[in-house]
Amino acid sequence: MDVDLDRILGDDYLVGLAERSVAEVRSLRAECQAVETQLSYLRRLVQGRHDIVTGEMDRRLAGGEPGDVHELVERLPEILSDRIRAPGPGRLVASIEPPEPSGYLAEHLDSIAGALPLEDVTDEDLDATAGQLAALEGEVSGLRRALFTRIDTIEGELTRRYAAGEARVDDLLAHHAD
Repeated sequence: MDVDLDRILGDDYLVGLAERSVAEVRSLRAECQAVETQLSYLRRLVQGRHDIVTGEMDRRLAGGEPGDVHELVERLPEILSDRIRAPGPGRLVASIEPPEPSGYLAEHLDSIAGALPLEDVTDEDLDATAGQLAALEGEVSGLRRALFTRIDTIEGELTRRYAAGEARVDDLLAHHAD
């Protein structure tokens, strides 16, 4: 994902967009959407881990003993269902099969989450980990927003072409019928 993400967010990715063929523009959109789907899934993984860490912090604040995570495990469905619906209109999911996260962002998540055994961790470590996860979620969300800007630009170009008669819906339908 890293190479694709860096290339897509690079300054020259959309250069000459208006001169590219409709097929090329559609391909750019599909590529951006695929990377956004990966980032979306990764963001949810980060959020889930953050929710578990803050759930453990809350459990301890309520008097739960460090090292006894049985109650935390019992509360996982409640903890993890907290962010099922994000604010805003959202976007349609292109695939129900989540891609396997890869690249430096996924490795960073693994390094944060892998260093924290909940049954033997201090309150300070929990707090630090929650901060790291929140920062990573912010980074991933920022990258998604940048991808959405790319996707919106590409979709705007396609819309302009349809409105100007440079592209036809029949061509799109024929392409999907093959």
